Amino acid sequence: MIARPTTFAALRVRPRPGDPTRGWLTVAGRHLPVALGRGGIRANKREGDGATPRGRFRLVRLWWRVDRMPRPPTRLPSRPITRLDGWCEQPTDRRYNRPIRLAPGGTGDRLWREDHLYDLVIELDHNTRPRIAGRGSAVFLHVAREGFRPTAGCIAFAAPALRRLLVRLGPGTRITIG
Repeated sequence: MIARPTTFAALRVRPRPGDPTRGWLTVAGRHLPVALGRGGIRANKREGDGATPRGRFRLVRLWWRVDRMPRPPTRLPSRPITRLDGWCEQPTDRRYNRPIRLAPGGTGDRLWREDHLYDLVIELDHNTRPRIAGRGSAVFLHVAREGFRPTAGCIAFAAPALRRLLVRLGPGTRITIG
C-alpha cells in the first residue's frame, strides 16, 4: 500500500517587506513566492479595491480546466470549469459572490479564460457566511501572471508550485492571510 502524504492543516500568507503586492506562503517550514492584490492586504476588503482580504479562510473547492489537464490529485472537492462558468461580482445581484452560469457575452468573472491564470482555481470562503454586498467576491488561489504581477485581490502561485501544493490540501486546510 502506498501512503498518501498528510494534508496540510494551515497555510500562512504574508506580504513581502517593501512590496505589498508580493508575498510568501509559508507551509511546513517552506516558503513559496506569491502575488497578492494590487491593493495589498486589507482587513476592510471592498468590491473592486484590488485588495487581498486579511483573515482566516477555508478552502472550498478546486476548479480546473479539464481540456488542459487531467483532474489534479487533491483531497479538496473539485469541479471542472466549463465555457459557461463564471462568478457573480455584482453586489446588487442575489447571486453575488457565487458561481454562476454565464450567457455568451454575459457579465461576471469568466472562469474559462484564454490565458492560463484559471487553469487551477481554489475557491476561498471569503465573504460567504454571511455574504455582504460590496465586501468582495471571487477571491481565489490561482496561477500567477509572468513576473508575479499583482492580482485583483487573489493569491497567485507559479503553476508547478500550485500543483505540488494541491496534493496536500483538503477540506480541513485553513489559510491565514496577513
